[in-house]
Amino acid sequence: MDVVSDAISTVRVGSPSSSRLRVAGAWCVRLAPYEGAGFHVVLSGSCLLVTDGGGAPVPLGPGDVVLLPHGAGHVLAHAAAGAAELRRAVPFEEVRDTDVRRPGPGPEVELLCGKYRLDRSRTHPLLAELPQVVHLPHRAGGHPELQAAVGLLAHELAERRAGGCLALPSLLDLLLVYLVRAWTAEAGTGAWPAALSDPVTAAALRALHSDPAAPWTAARLAAEAGVSRATLARRFTALVGRPPMAYLTWWRLMLAATRLRATDAPLAAVARETGYGSPYALSHAFNREFGTTPGRYRSLRAS
Repeated sequence: MDVVSDAISTVRVGSPSSSRLRVAGAWCVRLAPYEGAGFHVVLSGSCLLVTDGGGAPVPLGPGDVVLLPHGAGHVLAHAAAGAAELRRAVPFEEVRDTDVRRPGPGPEVELLCGKYRLDRSRTHPLLAELPQVVHLPHRAGGHPELQAAVGLLAHELAERRAGGCLALPSLLDLLLVYLVRAWTAEAGTGAWPAALSDPVTAAALRALHSDPAAPWTAARLAAEAGVSRATLARRFTALVGRPPMAYLTWWRLMLAATRLRATDAPLAAVARETGYGSPYALSHAFNREFGTTPGRYRSLRAS
């Protein structure tokens, strides 16, 4: 595994949901705050996105993709909408999966709107660092894999075909990976984009995420990154926010939490998979991080 894959897989719960919205005229819909992450794909036409809190409107055009990684409430509206119209937005649930045509200017707009379910108790700092809105506009030559995913989504939605119930959620999962990947590549600031572009820190992260249960030491990890222990500690800590071995301990516990919620594996097996020598050692570290025992943590997964 790698950092981006791991960051997404540990926090994601279940399958994404999506709705198709086809509107025209003077339309304006509001989406309430959500515990997961929201997304929109503009299949045709243009519109505005305005987040709660008075942020500047974000114009969206054909082929644009937007991710709201922290589930911020927001409004979608026709491209010429004014402040008064935005305040009168109707709930999205009243118009989703329907054709809505309201009096007023504006061509037809078609969007795919959806949500990812996330367990924020295990949020990786890479995802926590994402801004409220990640807007990736369509442009020639920009992020071809993301554009390909958008094209496949549009094609899949154009007609109902055999296997569509599996294809659509799989494409939406792929879309999330491409969105986070594109943000890390484009972000001008931020600790995690810098960490992933720094050859020393990135090499250490790749090693830890590839085999978190291995008997890592500071010396072995430094050798993997091709630098001295002091150099690794300095660069890794500056970019990631904690020393390499402290990060490894935290990451092992996040993996243990994921295994406990997602499987019925015995505690001894979870301990082995996450680099702990015994269930007792895992329980002690787990209680220190989460304030509860592994057994109690697992018992909450159905609630």
